[in-house]
Amino acid sequence: MMTDSEKIIYAKLAELEREMHSLREGYLLVNRRYATTLGTMKDLTSKTLDAANRAAEAAEKAARACEAAVAAARTAALAHVIDATQAAAECAGLAAMAAADAAAAASAAAAAVASAVAVQAEANSAQASAEAASATSRATSAAATAVRMANDAADIARKFKD
Repeated sequence: MMTDSEKIIYAKLAELEREMHSLREGYLLVNRRYATTLGTMKDLTSKTLDAANRAAEAAEKAARACEAAVAAARTAALAHVIDATQAAAECAGLAAMAAADAAAAASAAAAAVASAVAVQAEANSAQASAEAASATSRATSAAATAVRMANDAADIARKFKD
């Protein structure tokens, strides 16, 4: 026969076992949620890096378009075609704006990747953040080049008009 103290001990052990089981279930739930969140963050990081790279490419293409518009403005100015010169200058300006918008998009994407790195603290996320920052730098450089060229095209159009 069990003594009262043994009954109390067994009751406490049973209570501890229930608490351990409850804690284990809670841990498994938190772990599943963490794994899901981590997977989502990795996916977002990857997609954001892709967005930053695409924005940088768009800015570089806009800069090339601006360069072509400047060349067209110069050619039109030499041929004394004022409307074509002004249209090319306007095109250069619009390409410069597109490059600036793409640079802003790359910057936003880089910030999103940096936020993901802060949450994940993983090596591949840090690499993605560095790549996104590089894409932002490329986009910003292309935008600055496009603005310079747009200003050149506008100067050509102004000189020809006067």
